[in-house]
Amino acid sequence: MNVTFRQLRLFLALADTGSVSGAARALHVTQPTASMQLKEIALSVGLPLYDVIGKKIYLTEVGQELAATARTLMLSWEAFEQSVDAIQGLSRGKLRIAVVSTAKYFMPRLIGSFCQKHAAIDVSLEILNRDGVVHRLRERCDDLYIMSQPPHDMDLVDDILMPNPIVVIAPLAHPLTKQRDIRLKDLASYRFILRETGSGTRMVADQYFRQRKFSPDVRLELGSNEAVKESVAGGLGIGVISRHALHGMNKEHGVKVVAVDGFPLPSAWHVVHHAGQKLSPVASAFKRHLHQSIGS
Repeated sequence: MNVTFRQLRLFLALADTGSVSGAARALHVTQPTASMQLKEIALSVGLPLYDVIGKKIYLTEVGQELAATARTLMLSWEAFEQSVDAIQGLSRGKLRIAVVSTAKYFMPRLIGSFCQKHAAIDVSLEILNRDGVVHRLRERCDDLYIMSQPPHDMDLVDDILMPNPIVVIAPLAHPLTKQRDIRLKDLASYRFILRETGSGTRMVADQYFRQRKFSPDVRLELGSNEAVKESVAGGLGIGVISRHALHGMNKEHGVKVVAVDGFPLPSAWHVVHHAGQKLSPVASAFKRHLHQSIGS
């Protein structure tokens, strides 16, 4: 096979954007040029790499393997470039991080303090739900991943970053906010507002509810912490949420933490990457920065 490095970049852009035009824009070439280069790649491989259905690109099985191979090559090349820069005493490079949505309450500040020390570093930050982060982890799209419930079916380097306490919240004027030592069974008559199934917060809460044989009366399942907070503040029910979504406080924006027996539920933030993945100098430096900043 005779496929150039630039053609691999183009095919990877096709996989990431889902369109020829998107790949062309990503590599700053015309669409006809991108189409011609993609055809050359397919001819070199000797098998179809993608199908076009309804103007959208769908990679074939071989195309998915090529995209994964190209991604691994690009990450290895970038790591090599950063190693050379490090030897020369430079600090340029790119850092790719994917975090679950609740981590957005503290990660931008940590990234900001890192960039103040390393101004030439470019950072790509993806903020997604847990399923989205796990998907990127499986596809090896990023250097590091921040989440509260890492998957157990992958060989990962998994470091605990800091606690992620899960709390119950109610509207500020709710009678529950004035009580102490509330038992979980005392909440049986209340409607619950929870994060969506599959989120880290929901996984921790559901596990505790199962252990206590408690079945919450769920009124709403929502995909963001803001939606949970607003719904609770609006009187639609009581919520279960990470304390980080309240910026670490006991009350915020019309809601307040309720003193329920067993809460806060113990959970933690993890920083993970594949066990077989060699971190680039920039990613290694950022990981050290995380631990130093949170430990200080």
